[in-house]
Amino acid sequence: MDLQWIQLMADLGFPIVVTFYLLHRIETKLNTLIESIVTLPDRLKL
Repeated sequence: MDLQWIQLMADLGFPIVVTFYLLHRIETKLNTLIESIVTLPDRLKL
């Protein structure tokens, strides 16, 4: 896996690789936020 990241940095450049890495990390947080928003009406009915 590390070799893939190094190869991407060599091919695309450091800023692009950092951007993809940060987008990948924030994706899971956004999915959690979406799930919380979807379940919010059910929680408010109590």
